[in-house]
Amino acid sequence: MTRAPDRPFLLGLTGSIGMGKTTTAQMFQDEGIPVWDADAAVHRLYGRGGAAVASVAALCPDAVGADGIDRAALKRWIASDATALARLEAVVHPLVARDRAEFIAAHTDAPLVVLDIPLLFETGGDRLCDATLVVSAPHEAQRERVLSRPGMTEEQFRTILARQLPDAEKRARATHVIETRDLATTRAAVQDLIAQITTHGA
Repeated sequence: MTRAPDRPFLLGLTGSIGMGKTTTAQMFQDEGIPVWDADAAVHRLYGRGGAAVASVAALCPDAVGADGIDRAALKRWIASDATALARLEAVVHPLVARDRAEFIAAHTDAPLVVLDIPLLFETGGDRLCDATLVVSAPHEAQRERVLSRPGMTEEQFRTILARQLPDAEKRARATHVIETRDLATTRAAVQDLIAQITTHGA
């Protein structure tokens, strides 16, 4: 997309589960780069007093409690009603887009803003960005990281992977790729990319 002169360079960050996306996002923050986190935005919208609570309550009253939206109840509703997900997305997606736009507007003086979006390519979020970054690692490293998480099973891992674009396709579509084999080389790659974008805008 064409970058407007009155906003930062927008770098879309994504990567399949276990590839190190959260760690990499934190490295950008450590370098003083503002990072908008799509998952965190949804948590804010779903929390007590969140902007999505009233709208979701109108769709599924059972999914809303004293602390906001009960995600487990929401999942049960989606599983039981074939139209639920589309109706939910029609309500939530505009609120997420507004949250993102407000974040970008609050950082117009930053040369670079990272948009951390787990399903960046799957949802077309890459069209919002000036460039995209995919974090990647060998499959065995990915598998080991994911299965070390509490409660994670091989079946759950396969189910999550099935919902995401294959790593090879993400890498092929990305403007930039960082291999997250170890922390030191990942951090160095992040620093190099920041320098490249803020100096050359690419």
